[in-house]
Amino acid sequence: MKVTVVGAGAVGASCAEYIAIKDFASEVVLLDIKEGFAEGKAMDLMQTASLNGFDTKITGSTNDYSKTAGSQICVITSGIPRKPGMTREELIGINAGIVKTVATSLIEHSPETIIIVVSNPMDTMTYLTHKVTGLPKNRIIGMGGALDSARFKYRLAEALEAPISDVDGMVIGGHSDTGMVPLTRLATRNSVPVSKFISEDRLNQVKEDTKVGGATLTKLLGTSAWYAPGAAVSGLVQAIACDQKKMFPCSALLEGEYDLNDICIGVPVLLGKNGIEKIVEIELNEAEKAHMQESAAGVKKTNGLLDV
Repeated sequence: MKVTVVGAGAVGASCAEYIAIKDFASEVVLLDIKEGFAEGKAMDLMQTASLNGFDTKITGSTNDYSKTAGSQICVITSGIPRKPGMTREELIGINAGIVKTVATSLIEHSPETIIIVVSNPMDTMTYLTHKVTGLPKNRIIGMGGALDSARFKYRLAEALEAPISDVDGMVIGGHSDTGMVPLTRLATRNSVPVSKFISEDRLNQVKEDTKVGGATLTKLLGTSAWYAPGAAVSGLVQAIACDQKKMFPCSALLEGEYDLNDICIGVPVLLGKNGIEKIVEIELNEAEKAHMQESAAGVKKTNGLLDV
């Protein structure tokens, strides 16, 4: 199993590290436009192999897409990261051109690959990747919902004062500060609704903290987060590589599901060797449906800024 990660910055390097440590891939290729950068990150990571006990080979390349040939899964993290006060949508002008070039270059050398999109604004970049590659809808996946749900579970565990392994919850909708739809109604602690343990006001605070999870970290760090995004990507890659049939909320191209069409937005999917093997439709209440429609309207507005 060969995996390519384009973009050797903090998110891409973390992604490569987590994939290697899990030891399910034979090779991870890191590619970056900056001379020597990916090679240096790959060498540094390989020098942890004996310490962390993995045999995955990590190689780096400066913008040579021939080194990515035959990759079963490709991850696109390329683009400029957010700065404090910047929305994901404000990145579109620069990142759209980058993602378009990267996606077409990957397909040229790995025509059967499955693509995972991380670059922001993520739902719109996932939609762009569909438009420029023409790949079947099961082979293009946006990472956002997996990360947003991890942040949701972190906030739930914090509010419950519970081990995070006790907690389950999901975020659907757009990967933006205003577009996320944390499903608090369905969140549980060991199958018991979390509303049995915490007040409605506290649960609403969890929801709001989740929605600004990325912005909170950007303000603290001065740039986008990387550990959790890298871990989220590695979870998706492993589910596909190991044919786990695991459910994650991911940005997928919808064709009538959730009463939405011609849009990539976060919904629960089953991931296996074919990529998105099934889009799971869950029954939403009227408030959740309304929030989902509002989220979709925001994503479509951003999509309208694309030159495709």
